[in-house]
Amino acid sequence: MRASYNISLLIAKFGKPHTIREKLILPVVEKISKTVLHKSVSNIIKRIPLRNNTVQRRIDEMSYDIESFLCNYLKTTHFSIQLDESTLPGNEALLLAYVRFIADQEIHEELLFARTLTTDTKGESIHNVLKEYFMEKAIPFSNII
Repeated sequence: MRASYNISLLIAKFGKPHTIREKLILPVVEKISKTVLHKSVSNIIKRIPLRNNTVQRRIDEMSYDIESFLCNYLKTTHFSIQLDESTLPGNEALLLAYVRFIADQEIHEELLFARTLTTDTKGESIHNVLKEYFMEKAIPFSNII
């Protein structure tokens, strides 16, 4: 199970398609094991759950954990926020929110969320999306500095 999470994390970190498992990762591991260990480990490799939907589910679980941890941290610390709205092809507006805070005497900057702006990119619409997110996650506005 741990191997499945670790491989899914690497796939997500490098932004590779989930199909890389069948096309590259498993064949490489098999070749390395035959070359270095002089034996096949294909029976072991086949037991690692890495189907496309499994990889996607693992990535989703990890991203939920990261968002949950970040939101819980922001509930108890002061932070600054940077908002960036962007228009995608097809005239779809996207709002990105970044937070900057101090943890363990170091400055950290993290992507808090990316949300679609359903109406327009006016200040009121942006504020409403931000307010909705903060209410949903119970992050107090008073923590923004």
